[in-house]
Order: sequence, then structure tokens, then C-alpha cells
Amino acid sequence: MSDELKVFGACPLDCPDGCSWVVTVRDGRAVGLRGNPDHPYTRGALCTKVNRWLERANSPDRILHPLRRVGRKGEGRFERISWDEALDEIADRLGRITRDHGGEAVWPYWGTGTLGYIQGLEGAAGRRFFNVLGASAHRADICSAAGNYGLLCTIGSPGGMDPEDLAHARLILLWGTNPLTSGHHVWKFVQAARREGARVVAIDPVATRTARQADEHLAPLPGTDAALALGLLNVVVGLGAHDEEYIERHTLGWPEFRERIEAFPPERAARITGVPEEKIVALGELVARTRPTAIRATQGLQRHGGGAETLRTLACIPGVTGDWGRLGGGLTFSTSGHVKLNRAALFRDDLRPGPVRRLSMSRLGENLLELDDPPVMALFVIAANPAASAPHQNKVRRGLAREDLFTVVLEQFPTDTTDYADIVLPATMQHEHADLHEGYGHLYLTWNEPAVAPPGECLPTTETFRRLARRMGLTEPGLYDSDERLAEQALASDHPWMTGITLDRLRKEGFVRMAVPAPFLPYAEKFPTPSGRLEFRSRRAEALGLDPVAGYTPPGEVTDPERARRYPLALVSAAPHHFLNTQFGDNAELRRRSGGPTVRLHPDDAAARGLSSGQRVRVANERGAFEAVLLVTDEVRPGVAATSKGHWPKLSGGANANAVVDDRATDAGVGPVFHDTRVEVSASPAP
Repeated sequence: MSDELKVFGACPLDCPDGCSWVVTVRDGRAVGLRGNPDHPYTRGALCTKVNRWLERANSPDRILHPLRRVGRKGEGRFERISWDEALDEIADRLGRITRDHGGEAVWPYWGTGTLGYIQGLEGAAGRRFFNVLGASAHRADICSAAGNYGLLCTIGSPGGMDPEDLAHARLILLWGTNPLTSGHHVWKFVQAARREGARVVAIDPVATRTARQADEHLAPLPGTDAALALGLLNVVVGLGAHDEEYIERHTLGWPEFRERIEAFPPERAARITGVPEEKIVALGELVARTRPTAIRATQGLQRHGGGAETLRTLACIPGVTGDWGRLGGGLTFSTSGHVKLNRAALFRDDLRPGPVRRLSMSRLGENLLELDDPPVMALFVIAANPAASAPHQNKVRRGLAREDLFTVVLEQFPTDTTDYADIVLPATMQHEHADLHEGYGHLYLTWNEPAVAPPGECLPTTETFRRLARRMGLTEPGLYDSDERLAEQALASDHPWMTGITLDRLRKEGFVRMAVPAPFLPYAEKFPTPSGRLEFRSRRAEALGLDPVAGYTPPGEVTDPERARRYPLALVSAAPHHFLNTQFGDNAELRRRSGGPTVRLHPDDAAARGLSSGQRVRVANERGAFEAVLLVTDEVRPGVAATSKGHWPKLSGGANANAVVDDRATDAGVGPVFHDTRVEVSASPAP
């Protein structure tokens, strides 16, 4: 009888849940995968996407060998080559580019295909390699940057409350988040609160799976959430329900912020947001009388022109009500701010020969086409699919199509981005390599032990860069640290919350909760701001170009009357249920379940255009267009077109929703504006 092994691991995907999983291995093959039942957050369950992980790993489309382009960029025609040939060519091209243009002509473009600290997240070995070259620094701003900056200005950290403590709340505002599709494990804590009498309110322009399960749903115009927050606070303060003692002891700038609140009576908030005034008053009264109130907000909420200001203002609500000081109160956005790994020792930015420029991943097309002194001459794409995922898709493609741009893609599957590569290197999948993970929706660290040997000639990203460093003759010892050594360096933190967490312990137990105090009230006595208080008025904000006093910044396109005349519909391209970003977008069964690209319109908007459900339509503005099947439904508020991201352009008619999204930045100069886009929808031309 064959021996069967159970190997602890961690889901690597860009989801707050950071699941702990268990791989069943028989005769050297992974034959089963399930959530770890002992993990307090995962509790044995994975999502509909990850349940197909092993099927995907064994796909006949898996890239198993190094490849060299033989066709034009974008055609996706390659020949198989050896690792020696690939490394020789890369080393030669990098050597010539750095000699002729300097190290900054090289751009390592990391995505969130894996969130591991060793293989992904600007991974340790790769980052060290590019630091030694003096390459441009990659600014990973496509996900959470705007919200992180907003929270930094108000509470000093994006950390927020422990999502598990939602179970102690009596009012939960699920604000711009759809956990039943994106991060469903938090729902068990929401349901635990409900069993104790809590009320759940969803705030979202679309009646999502989550909104349909909530007690109430408010549908503001995309990007106007901060105005809604101020309208709610106007009701709270008008009722005298603000916590004056807490405000006096723990906040800064209350007189100015109170004036800002008074400028947003419910009727004004209603005009801006499109939410009926009576609903704003009713929810404001509920916030006023319910303690504790918790807010769950995630990344989609801050992907518009006023994104930083939105999270900043939402974080002020529990400052006014005093809920930051109560178990079950506050706001949760990303718990990454509580993870106290030794990032400096892991990333080794000290290896850079001098200061280097930082390039925004959200502005890939612009940087490839317009940047000079030096231009980007070499692009390494790691755990990313920017030809499908980055804003202003047509501009990105023009940049990737440059014949003088040397592009190397580390990948597992033939994505839209690999089609533009000069060299494709085969990368391992999660159960084939070692890695260290956090979950940005909980307080656990997780170790991923490799369960099986990689197929074909696939290599971990760390090993790829170790081999490339040797081929280039680089002598820095830190470039050759093993994966285990890298993890030990990351864990060598003197922060008290990291006490007792070692690699040996993680390998034995699979996961460890950080040593945070219990109960966990991170800001009960002091905020990690310059003043030690929650800052309604912030010098940091002023330095970032924001209003010193928290408030409402209009999103941009959505509230621009001229844009609205030309393109009457505000587009929301939310996370899909069956893909994660573009991962799994090539899985036949999940593509079948997704039904292909769709766009949803309110019946009034469809009727005004003479459109009906099931019709193929074109969603367009001056930047580009994509095609989808129309669904007419009152799940979408009037004036909004709702679609989903994640579809591979080459499997969906040549474009997805990012064809119409601009690559401008949010307020504070960071982050993309995926949900700040105006379009028109019309019948597709007959083929």
C-alpha cells in the first residue's frame, strides 16, 4: 500500500483570507487539496477557485520549459530552448543594457500572482538581484496603495481591527466589499455577530452576492462614499451621539473636522451619492445608537480619484463614535500593517549602488512609451499579467510591442503577457516550492512547505535568480541564500508581536498567530501617528497633496459633467466569482461557470438604449472598447454599468474591461482608478 503524506501549505493568491491548506501526496503526486480544518480562519474550507488548484497545475497548457520568441511580439509563437540558452541570452542582454543605459533601464515588474514573501511580493532573491544591478524600483501600487495612504494619514497604519472581532460588533457596515465572492471566510464572523443580534448593512453600487444577504443595501454612485460617510456623521453629531470624551482624549483636529461634517447634511450627501436622503438619515441614526459599530472595507473602494480620502474619512467614523476603543468596533482594511517581519533584512535595498527611480506598475504603458533618461529597455514580469490586468490596455500593449524592449516573463501559463515576451521562463506553482505568507485579512503567518517536485523544468523564482546571478558573475553572498535562510531573515524581528515565531515552529505547526495582545485593541490608548492620536487634521495628508482635514474628494470621471454627457454610464469592474484577478481565467470549467464577459444595466438604462438581456453589446470610450453579453437587472443602480475583471483578452474577443480604464493616479498620486471610468454601451455591430 502506498504511503500517504499530508503537507501543510498556504494559498498564495491575492485574497485577504490567506488560507492554510493541506496537500495530500501519494507516490510523489499531489492527489488532494483541502483547507486546513485547524486554522481558525480557514476552518477547512477553500473557495470555488482554489478547489480546482491541482487540476490547473496538471493542465496540458502548463509552461514546463524555457521558451524563446520566434514570431512578432503579441503573436505568442515560441520555440523551446534549454535553461543554459535562456540564462546566457538574458545575462548577455542585461549586461549590454546596463552598460549602455545604466541599471535603471531595467524594470522588475512584480504582480500579486503570489503573495509569498520569498517567491512573490517583490520576492527576496529577485529583489536582491535587481538591487545589485541598480534597477528601477517597482512601485506595487495597483492594489491597496491609495487606501493605505489614507489610513496612514488618519490612524497611522493600514492595520485596523482584527477581522475576527467582527463577531463582537452590533452593527457591521460592509462598505465596498463583497466577501461572499472575494474572501468568504470573514462571513462566518459576520454571521456570528448576527446570531447575537447584529445588523449588517452593505454599501455598494451593485447588489452583489453579499449585498443580497445583508439586512439592508445602500447603492451610492461609485466613488462618492466619503460624502456618504460625512452625511452619516452629520446625523450622528446632530443627535449629540458623538463620543466627546474619546474625541478629547484620542483625536486631533476635531473642531475643523466638525465643520467639515456640518457642511454635509443628509440632503447634500443624497445629491452627491444618489442615495435617498431618508436612507442616509436612517443609517446615521443606527450608527448613532449602536455600539460597537465595525466597518469592513476592501480594495475596490479606493480605486478612484478620491480613493485615499475615502479610506481616510471612513476611518474617522469610529473616531467620532469612540468605536476604535471597543472590542468589535473600528475599521478593517488590510491587516498587513500589523505584520512586523524584518523586511529590510529580507529585501536588502542597501545593496543598491545608489538612489534609484520608482516606477508605478499602474502606469506601465506610459512608462514604457514615454519614459526617458533612461528609457525602460528590459522588463522582467514576475507573477503578473499586465497585458490583461493593467489600466489603459491598448497603451500597455503598444509599450509591450516595442521591438527594442527586452522582455522576460516568469510564468506558469501562456497568458496575454507571455505573448509579448522575448524569453519565457517556467515557474513553479505553490505546492512545488517553499514560501512564507501572511493573510491581509487576519493575524496569522503561514508556512508553505513544498509538497511535490516541480514538473518539467519549472523552477522556483528564487532559484531562477540564483542561477541568473551566477551566470552574470555577481559575487554578493546574499544573492545565493536558500529559501529557508531567506525566511529566517524575515522572521528575525525584534517586534514583540513576532515573539516565538520561528521557521522551525512554522514548519511544524503550519501556521502561527502573531503574538498580538488579547483582546486586540491596537489603538485603544495610542495611534501610530505623529501625534499619537487619530488625526482628523493631518500634516501627512497635507504633505501628500490632500486636504489637511479629512473629507470628500470627488472621484474624477464619474462626477465630471462633461464626461457624463459623452459617456453617461459609470463603469464598475469588480472581482469575479470564478477567477482571481486573471488567475483561473483560462480554466475551462471556471470559464463555463462564469458565462463569459457580461455587463449589467438597470432596466431604465437598457430601455433608453433599446437594449435587452442576452444581447451582445459594446462597452466603449475614447480609450478603447470590449464586448460582453448584456444582463438587464435592477441589481445595478441607474447610471452604472457593472462588469467583472479577470477575463483573458485573447479568450474574450481581444479585450477586457481594462481597455476603457485610464492610467491616471488617485489622489495622493498613487494607485489606479479602475472604478472611476465613464463609458457608453451600445449594440455590437453585426459580424
